[in-house]
Amino acid sequence: METLEIFDRLQAEFGAEIIDTGGAAPGDLFISVNPERIVDICLYLRDSAEMKFDYMSSLSGVQNKDNSFAVVYHLYSVSLKHRVVIKTGLAEENPKLPTVERVWKCADWHEREAFDLLGIEFEGHHNMIRILNPYDWEGFPLRKDYQGQEEYHGVRIPY
Repeated sequence: METLEIFDRLQAEFGAEIIDTGGAAPGDLFISVNPERIVDICLYLRDSAEMKFDYMSSLSGVQNKDNSFAVVYHLYSVSLKHRVVIKTGLAEENPKLPTVERVWKCADWHEREAFDLLGIEFEGHHNMIRILNPYDWEGFPLRKDYQGQEEYHGVRIPY
């Protein structure tokens, strides 16, 4: 099944919650969805007999040029051998999104990474703590406005 077919099926199921498609055909197409319904949409993509997206290969946090944020999900169906990219946008101030770790367990690590590096919070996540930086690290290193610490616990950090 191709991305545009998946888009049509999602629009039939969720209506206005499925916002648009974007990217360039054939490989870079993505489907934009309402962030508030991300869990329902992901459950449908996983559980629907015609979709069966049983594998989330990647979840990435992104800060856009306008400083808003996005989360991008790369999904794959092992049995049906099709793939789709789902994207949802978030505001610059206080970016939050419901967790999908109960849909795909591997989202646990990916969501923590997006939190640690960009400050995107995943509401309902069972352990939303840093995963790459020390727990008491200040700031989010992949944000455009990040100012690195000059020292950490009395030790100078060379850049």
